Amino acid sequence: LVAVSPSTARAEELTARQVVERAHAAAGGEAWLKAGTNVMRGDATLCRDGDPAKCVYANRYVMYRVYPTELAHGAHAGSGKFRLDAFDGDRRIFQVAFDGTRSYDQDGPLPPERAMSDEMSAFGFSAVRFALQPGFEVERLADDEVEGRPSYFVRVTDPSGTRTLFGIDKEHFYVLSAQWQTTKGWHMRQYSEFYQLTGNRFVQPGRVRHYYDGVKSVDIHWRSAEVGQPIPDSTFVLGAGVKSAD
Repeated sequence: LVAVSPSTARAEELTARQVVERAHAAAGGEAWLKAGTNVMRGDATLCRDGDPAKCVYANRYVMYRVYPTELAHGAHAGSGKFRLDAFDGDRRIFQVAFDGTRSYDQDGPLPPERAMSDEMSAFGFSAVRFALQPGFEVERLADDEVEGRPSYFVRVTDPSGTRTLFGIDKEHFYVLSAQWQTTKGWHMRQYSEFYQLTGNRFVQPGRVRHYYDGVKSVDIHWRSAEVGQPIPDSTFVLGAGVKSAD
């Protein structure tokens, strides 16, 4: 890993589009926008319903992601391909996946209502990736802070009319937070501990926390990330007898 140099751009009177342009550049520019795939490995503390009595620790937490090339059904519908494995040693805590069409858990394809709810919570960050594409709208909202860091706030509306709110650090232009409405409540993710991948301009958040209605449910530490490598389609299909893509 190599250190990330801070941006020197500090102008206050930026348009929403300019803020997003700088966020794209800070994330790695074309290396980030066209990464194609990402395999993130780390560990996580998972607290169902935010209940401390239900917290479990996953010492092996792996996400496989094929980034979408378009958001045909909106930012909060399933897009690209996705898989997430959570294990405590050899004990499987859960597995979920989206193969581009269907959503799964470790037991196989999910019924439509459950799939829609899970996808709405899992997908949303891509709104900022596509924010400057035709059909998307971006607007600046009142500035605020994210964990004490002065931030621009922009709202991205995708062609389906779905809105996603992003907090973008005024100093480095990193995306520090993403927020949107889900069937499980108001969802917020906070991003921190950024690092640049060795030999690649891609900037990875080392820590990601998930909240619903203000209550923390997930605290992830991504210890490594590998972008641009092919991932077999079979990785994203789960069912009986499937344990891990490793």
